[in-house]
Amino acid sequence: MPSPPADTHLRDLARLRRVRDRIDRDYAQPLDVEALARGIGMSAGHLSRQFRAAYGESVYAYLMTRRIERAMALLRRGDLSVTEVCFEVGCASLGTFSTRFTELVGVPPSVYRRDAAAEAEGLLACVARQVTRPIRG
Repeated sequence: MPSPPADTHLRDLARLRRVRDRIDRDYAQPLDVEALARGIGMSAGHLSRQFRAAYGESVYAYLMTRRIERAMALLRRGDLSVTEVCFEVGCASLGTFSTRFTELVGVPPSVYRRDAAAEAEGLLACVARQVTRPIRG
């Protein structure tokens, strides 16, 4: 199959960046692939394929990584419960949140909350964010 013309490819990349930027900005809102695709005039299937090709992960995985990053920051603060953090970052299910958190971070959110407060004490917030960023295997 021939590759798309350069201008079409660049236009698709710009639309994918808009989706990624929207996820970064609105991660706590209810977001789904269909709504994101509709917002840029693509089908959900095309968006899913193009997003994975451009960024190496699915739209859902990218969204969950952003949510978990924010959850990590909230848990380090220590003033919210795990349940409050779950809903604050836009997750509707505590079970799904805990499972995804554990997959990305390596420990359950309750353990992270307990341990992160002690470890991050004395670190600048920007340094703590960088060294504790979740990395998808």
